[in-house]
Amino acid sequence: MPDGPGKEEARKLCAGCHELAKSFSMKQDRAGWQLTMEKMVSYGLKISEKDFNIVLEYVVKNYPADDVPTINVNKAAAIDLETGLSLKRSQSAAVIQYREKNGDFKSIEDLKKVPGIDVDKIEAKKDRLVFK
Repeated sequence: MPDGPGKEEARKLCAGCHELAKSFSMKQDRAGWQLTMEKMVSYGLKISEKDFNIVLEYVVKNYPADDVPTINVNKAAAIDLETGLSLKRSQSAAVIQYREKNGDFKSIEDLKKVPGIDVDKIEAKKDRLVFK
């Protein structure tokens, strides 16, 4: 782990449940890291707001996403939608089913019509979406 503010907090928090190499193997943008950390809190991770922010800044700085690829929602497989848009598996499957039934998406507004889709997650990553 690279030295810097937040290293020890991140090590202590993550090592309790994960191998450290695995914890930081997936490089993400700020939104991705925040969702990952919020998910860990929902699973029972005990962390103060202050430490949450310290660790978030540490991982964002030291484990940034590589160039973030675009997601062609008309060709993407379910796993690509799940990981690229932080959707639940059921939501990714719903996008595929909707696409197969209704044809290609032409805009983000079309994508938001998918029943059960998390519109906030779609909005958060709208800059990555391609409709070709």
